[in-house]
Amino acid sequence: MDINSEKKQRILSRYKFHDVAIEELEKIHRVYPDMQLLNGTYTFTDGTQKDLLKLIGNLPVTYDGQSYNFPILLWLLDSFPFTPPICLLRPTPAMVIREGRHVDARGRIYLPMLHNWDHPKTNVVALLKEMSTKFQQEAPLSSKASGDEDPHKLLASISSLQKEGGVRHHDQPHHKVSVIGGGDLGMATVMSILAKGMVDKLVFIDVAESSTKGGSGDLEIFRLPKVEVSKDLSASAGSAVVVVTANAWSNEQSYEGVVQTNVDMYRGIIPALARHCPHAVMLIASHPVDIMTHVAWRQSGLPPTHVIGAGCNLDSERLCQALDINLNVHKQAWILGEQTGGKVAVMSNVGTSSSQASQRVQIAPSSSASKPLLERALDLTKNRGQRSWSVGLSLADITHTVLTGRHKVHSISTLAQGWGGVVSEVFLSLPCLLGANGSMRLAETTLGQEDRSALETSVTSLSDLMTKLRL
Repeated sequence: MDINSEKKQRILSRYKFHDVAIEELEKIHRVYPDMQLLNGTYTFTDGTQKDLLKLIGNLPVTYDGQSYNFPILLWLLDSFPFTPPICLLRPTPAMVIREGRHVDARGRIYLPMLHNWDHPKTNVVALLKEMSTKFQQEAPLSSKASGDEDPHKLLASISSLQKEGGVRHHDQPHHKVSVIGGGDLGMATVMSILAKGMVDKLVFIDVAESSTKGGSGDLEIFRLPKVEVSKDLSASAGSAVVVVTANAWSNEQSYEGVVQTNVDMYRGIIPALARHCPHAVMLIASHPVDIMTHVAWRQSGLPPTHVIGAGCNLDSERLCQALDINLNVHKQAWILGEQTGGKVAVMSNVGTSSSQASQRVQIAPSSSASKPLLERALDLTKNRGQRSWSVGLSLADITHTVLTGRHKVHSISTLAQGWGGVVSEVFLSLPCLLGANGSMRLAETTLGQEDRSALETSVTSLSDLMTKLRL
């Protein structure tokens, strides 16, 4: 495994844990000497790109008494080895992917170790061994059928695999939503989503670890249409959206300790939800939302476009109403930044009456004309608070956009790394085009020095707290 080329060294120098990463690569080479280390440019699902290192090779697997070499690719993120790699199959033109419990239709690999990554307890060597074990139970690739036969018909002859795989994602109700966590916010979210419509089935899971319990018993008594009450996370399987409102109780005196309690609770919830709902958009509303969205992304192994937080969506909608109703300014606006502080207001270039959806995502640079209007609108929204019903309505609004595929722009908590000069791995509220396939972060906007300083302060604060948490 050659790590000494100039290009690889340049990329490796940007890795946050440079020395530890080199040690891990050397361990991988000792156990899997045929794995190749290459450099490449990874394109995230939001369109952003980053130069990273990748491992490629063939994974030896014994399946049904025969030996196979399954070609795999592991992208090593710049926080490797403390974050799991992005694992993919590399099928040749003669191969077809078998979608199953551990592989989706695009070849993305999902394994329990990826969901519960905790270096140094977990590492790539152990991951490859687990991968080999799982592929022995359920082969992820097969040869394409000859002639014009549809290669997917091969699945019909693998009855044992179908039985093991259970009900597939596309057999589930298309508009199934699960709400995790009881209490006032959970109940408000359930009712608001039902009122919005477009949901075929709603599962309300009152997790035991959450301090915000209650309400699920009354739902069982009165039996609302389309609502299922459960205490089992597996009931969420096949959901298009999973909303997490759970918050753990803590007697800790420090803010860090309180947040750590929520992180510990998430460890028993998020990986299971990702396993049961690998295609869902995971919407986080636990406190503090930016941190917990970041934690959920790290623990889930899902792409960043599929793990979002409620963020500043409620504040943004209130801002738009103040501009429209009180100030007669008919333009879309959003609140950016940290949900608990350091917020920045921005405005669209065009009016809300535009018939072109793409035009509504153009963000105007800060100007002497827009700044006073935004400040007056913000003053009008002060002291309104974020009560359970308000947040529940906001969560329902985001959920509705995903279910309907409306491609509406929401200011939601998302991975902000690479936006506006942000180099740290943090989650902040940014305007995102949201639809059935998750979120797509919008282009960078020009901010004034005061606004940029506010965001930088939030980035530093959030980044510092993340380094203190045990994920």
